[in-house]
Amino acid sequence: YCGKEMAGKVEKVFKFVVVGGGIAGVTCVEQVSKTLEEFDVEERPSSVLEEKFPNLIVIHSAVKSLHTESHSVETADGRVFGYEKLCICSGGRPKLLTQENPHVLGIRDTDSAQEFQKRLSKAKRIVVVGNGGIALELVYEVEGCEVIWAVKDKAIGNTFFDAGAAQFLIPSLEVDKPEKTAPCKRPRYTTEEPAAGASQIFTPGSALGPDWHEGIDLQGAEQVSRRVSVEYQCEVEKIVTSEELHNPQQQTLRLENGSWPVYIQLTNGKTFGCDFVVSATGVVPNTEPFLHGNNFAQADDGGLQVNDQMMTSEPDVYAAGDVCTACWEHSPMWQQMRLWTQARQMGWYAGRCMVSHILSEPVELDFCFELFSHITKFFNYKVVLLGKFNGQGLGSNHELLVRCTKGHEYVKVVLSGGRMVGAVLIGETDLEETFENLILNQMDLTQYGEELLNPDIDIEDYFD
Repeated sequence: YCGKEMAGKVEKVFKFVVVGGGIAGVTCVEQVSKTLEEFDVEERPSSVLEEKFPNLIVIHSAVKSLHTESHSVETADGRVFGYEKLCICSGGRPKLLTQENPHVLGIRDTDSAQEFQKRLSKAKRIVVVGNGGIALELVYEVEGCEVIWAVKDKAIGNTFFDAGAAQFLIPSLEVDKPEKTAPCKRPRYTTEEPAAGASQIFTPGSALGPDWHEGIDLQGAEQVSRRVSVEYQCEVEKIVTSEELHNPQQQTLRLENGSWPVYIQLTNGKTFGCDFVVSATGVVPNTEPFLHGNNFAQADDGGLQVNDQMMTSEPDVYAAGDVCTACWEHSPMWQQMRLWTQARQMGWYAGRCMVSHILSEPVELDFCFELFSHITKFFNYKVVLLGKFNGQGLGSNHELLVRCTKGHEYVKVVLSGGRMVGAVLIGETDLEETFENLILNQMDLTQYGEELLNPDIDIEDYFD
């Protein structure tokens, strides 16, 4: 099973090998281990998985290389394993503003979130750069520390919603946070610490789930509740540490902005001194260890191309989650976004495909790829995104209906040709199931016009 290029002898050949311990990997493992049950996100030792599935072996090591021709993987500690079917679920790695700068911190996994908590406890001011999910959660949760938030767009949360929804949420940054509700318990599996002296290759941990800040005290050094300033339509021009302030021109940074460990210059001409910079500008597919010596087809975004059976271009190699790019013809109401909900769906479906192919059984594209849906929480509001929620790919061929009650709810519906194709629901609207059905059954809603969002009409009963 092992080619000449491998360093060691194949220790064992497995029917299924899954690389990665994030949501996609664990869900895939649960699927190929013949258990179908609800999967939440919670941090648990991997031994729990091994106890649950007697046919599962968890190997605590990063993959150093993959040899698709010989169907084998080599781990960082020099062990070699063969496979019949392999699923790559290695996730994404942060797009850091700059590498090797101790004053720039990326938040991607539990370790980096804990490092952030440690640094924040001594900080008086931080700069957050980015406009995705982590940035949105971060600026809301941090207390006792001034936050400068630099976003490249005209409004916050551009990935998830439009300027109207952003305006609805902004006032939440100016008031005190409500008391915390009951603790959240979503499962997530981890591996134990490596043995002392064991060699390690850096690899990012699994992505943070939606409740990563629960149970973490995000408190700065100041006795203030929350101070957030947003700098719109700007990016980072330069990051200068206090040690680099040599010439007179750079010294003026300190004179004008006070003495700080690091200074950040933005493209809007403003400069801020701060204790550290948080880089929250998204992720790129973590394909690094798998490409060398193989012939994977990659998408424009760097992800491993997968077809509608989650198979890559290399035989018997599948991929799921942030590392892959869905290259089949998408349903009109679905698009790929690198979110934990999709990682879970892809992992589950990839596991099903692997098992079906081993058993030579046909498998149809799962129903979850019919309609894009994502439920999360921003600024303490429940947020539901459905279908083409931002009119993605529709051009000017769509109209919007909006209902907004300040501090309570924001409802936006996207219509195309009189039919609902997307929706954004912020707050406890109880409309998600009704709207999901209206998008899927494509009923002509022309006759209802703006009455569709009339708060005096119980739309749930109407379309029941």
